[in-house]
Order: sequence, then structure tokens, then C-alpha cells
Amino acid sequence: MDSQVLVALALSLVGGMSTSLGALFVIINQAPNLKMLGILQGFAAGLMLSISFLDLAHNAMNSIGFLKGNLWFFAGVIFFAVVANFIPEPTLAPVSDVKSKKKTGDEGGKDIMKKHRRQVLFSGIITAIGISLHNFPEGMAVFLGSIKGLRVGVNLALAIALHNIPEGVAVALPVYFATQSKWQAFKLATLSGFAEPLGVVIVAYLFPSSLSPEILEGLLASVGGVMAFLTLHEMLPLAFDYAGQKLAVKAVFFGMAFMSASLYFLEISLPEEMSL
Repeated sequence: MDSQVLVALALSLVGGMSTSLGALFVIINQAPNLKMLGILQGFAAGLMLSISFLDLAHNAMNSIGFLKGNLWFFAGVIFFAVVANFIPEPTLAPVSDVKSKKKTGDEGGKDIMKKHRRQVLFSGIITAIGISLHNFPEGMAVFLGSIKGLRVGVNLALAIALHNIPEGVAVALPVYFATQSKWQAFKLATLSGFAEPLGVVIVAYLFPSSLSPEILEGLLASVGGVMAFLTLHEMLPLAFDYAGQKLAVKAVFFGMAFMSASLYFLEISLPEEMSL
């Protein structure tokens, strides 16, 4: 393997594995209550929406044009809207119902709580997939940055590592809540970070000969559409139900602001001719 690829792989592992650090923050604490879970789900939804609209879709429109970028984006939305019809998911019951039935010892309360846990687990898996897809082009950027120079690659890897920590929290928290397993939460958050070194491998060996930049940007716009649909369809209702509408909305905008600031610092870490 080329030494340049090895350096890029090492740097991308630093950035990608920082999701594990975020997971550690979750698993060293006790399992969160429902209100805190809702707030953090709102924060994760903000991360996802910011990545979708302000990163993937925005970059696609700048690269391939407003019309093509939108067509690819909404193709992703429609695609997953159709797919979602075939995904079995539990009915979400109000949190108050769960609490009241648990107090009375009703077996129905246990069934509802199981449904809540399945819903939360599904949300965590969605977040892991979305963040993995987001980390994939970051791995490509680390490879291209390391080609530009080791300093650029190191700076970019460290910047990515810092902004991947809350992404690890966003993945691990719902999984930990749903499964009560620290290992499962840590494992899924860590796996979501492996998309970054995978991006290095793809761009180093496959991308130059098999995929045009225009198609890549279009596919990333579609990924943004899928992420937006998943966030609005799955994560926000969960956040509203657990934390209440006002707190959840604040958490969403805080998450969007955090990710926007993070993307800005990533952008200024890149040389002028490159962008995420």
C-alpha cells in the first residue's frame, strides 16, 4: 500500500475513532431519563438537518447547479419515503401513558415501554447510518488534504476529530437507552466512525477511475435528502414526545448551530482549492 495512503488512513482513523470518545461520555454515565433523551435526540436532529441542508445539499447545488442539486436531493427524499412504507415501526405512545401504566403495574405499560425502546433504537441506527454517510466524504477530504501536505492533513484530521465527538454521543445515547448495553452503544458509535477510513480507501483506489465528481455530488445530495426525511419523520417526533416541543425545538437549533460552526472550522482547515 502506498505510504501516502497509509498516512491518510492513520489520520482518518484519528478523526473517525473520535466517535468512540463521544460514546465513552455516554456509557460512563447512568442511562438518561426520557426528558434528557428527548433533548439530546433534538440535538442529534439538529446535527442531521445541518449536515443535510447546509453541507451535502448546499455543496451539491454549488457544484452541479441549483436545479440538478435539488433534483438529486428530492430523489433521495422520495426514495426513502417509499422505503419507509415497508419498514415496520412501533406506534409511539405518549410518555405520560408509559409512566402512569408503569405505576399501576399494568402489563400494557411494559409493552409500551418496549415499543419506546424499539423506536429509540431505530432512531439511533438511523443516526449512525446518517453520520456514517457524512463521515465518508470527510475521509475523502482527509486523503486529499494529506496529498496537499502533512500539515493540512493533520489539521483537518484534528478538526474532524473534535466535531465527531458529539456525533458519537448522538449515536450511542439512544442505543444505550434502548438496549441498556454499554457495549452495543460503544460498538455502533465506533462503527459509524469507520466510514472515514473507508472513504480514504475508496477515493484512493476506486474514485478516480469509476465515478465522476458530478455523480458523486449528486449522490451526496440524495444522501442529504434521505437524512432530512429520516430526521423529520423519525427523530423529531421522538424528541417532541420525550422533551416537549419547546425544549426539543431549542435543542434542534442548538444542534444546527453547533454543526454549522463545526463545518465552518473544518472548511477553514482546508486549502482554498478544496472543500468538504
